[in-house]
Amino acid sequence: MGPDTRDRPRPARLRPERRRRGDVVAAAVLTVLLLGGAAVLWSTGDVAGTSADPAAEPIAAPPAAAGVPTAVTEVWRAPSGATATPVVAGPAVVTAGGSRVVGRHAATGREHWSYARDRPLCTVAAGFPRADDGLGRVLALYEGGSGYCSELTSLRPDTGARAGAGNPDVHPGTRLLASGSSVVATGGDYLEVLRSDLVKTLEYGDVPAAAQPDEQPRPDCAHGSTAIGSDRLAVVERCPGEPADRLTVVAPDGEDGAEKPQEEFSVPLPGPGAVVVAVSADRVAVALPGPPRLLLFDSAGQQVGAHPLEIPDTEIADPPGGVAAVESDGERFSWWTGSRTIALDGRDLTPVWAVPGTLGPAVAYGGGLLAPVPDGLLVLDPGTGASLRTIPVQRPDGPVRLASLGEVLLEQRGDEVVALRPAPA
Repeated sequence: MGPDTRDRPRPARLRPERRRRGDVVAAAVLTVLLLGGAAVLWSTGDVAGTSADPAAEPIAAPPAAAGVPTAVTEVWRAPSGATATPVVAGPAVVTAGGSRVVGRHAATGREHWSYARDRPLCTVAAGFPRADDGLGRVLALYEGGSGYCSELTSLRPDTGARAGAGNPDVHPGTRLLASGSSVVATGGDYLEVLRSDLVKTLEYGDVPAAAQPDEQPRPDCAHGSTAIGSDRLAVVERCPGEPADRLTVVAPDGEDGAEKPQEEFSVPLPGPGAVVVAVSADRVAVALPGPPRLLLFDSAGQQVGAHPLEIPDTEIADPPGGVAAVESDGERFSWWTGSRTIALDGRDLTPVWAVPGTLGPAVAYGGGLLAPVPDGLLVLDPGTGASLRTIPVQRPDGPVRLASLGEVLLEQRGDEVVALRPAPA
């Protein structure tokens, strides 16, 4: 017989938890705040207002050029008002205009992927060739409101898949200059450098809403032109109270963080109106008018060379976007002044030859060197600059920027990119 439980006290009965009116109101307010925050992030983030159509299969690159052809034929053309030069990234040719970025097959021009936002593009460029997949990235910079270009998206060039996003604070008219693992967004009084994960590594100049305003050496100076290369960033500055321009070289990724620029040197130049042309591992080339000349500076800021230039003073002026018309193939820099192409040695930046009557800098193609001229493409001897022959091309008057991908030669003619291939024999 079991124990008698009739007289055992019953356990206290727990009352259900009562929700006070204040608790309910607080929970409702918190929910609204969370939903509102999510809505703000959605409406201002890179995903909002985005139309993406990535490629199902990666773009295939065209075959390599077998040599310099005797004739070329046009195979496609496309509008590209948001690019300053033809954009080649990995296996893709990228065109951009309005708010849309398109990855195309170089040989056919067929659209393989596209990406668009509900806001205008500021500029598009290629960068980070040493990315993990070895393809580099397409960098699409969009307007973000309040007069800034502040919405940056990184795309895989082979498929158009989104690879990252960042938020610089530069103004319209900026250019994106790539070198190694850095990309600089230029500006007339402020510039930024970002690394491949789009984290800011340098801010220089008149920093918007600076957290540490005393870290900038010359925030009141204007920037005339900018060049980057070999982990060095060169800027021509025009500072209040200084009668001549100033050449400043800083590290794109300094040891003290993005807010505090790490200067290599900053020296006054012998006059105003300077343009920085090129940067190598231990030299900087700067063009000056009155009379036209190219000055070379070493890594300590000492002038180590001066070379006369047979061009008018008017051709030494602040370039569009603050970037001189320069191409590099590793062996040489090719600088277009506006009337001639000048080749600079890739290491010491000494001028080695000049070709008058060109429409843009020269680029390597098929083992040779091509420069645009009014009646076509001038084939040059890379070592001497001697004119070998001309490949006929009919095009309107105006500057031309060249690039190549395999056997496809690309021309940026104003707001349009035109693709050329060797003509059948």
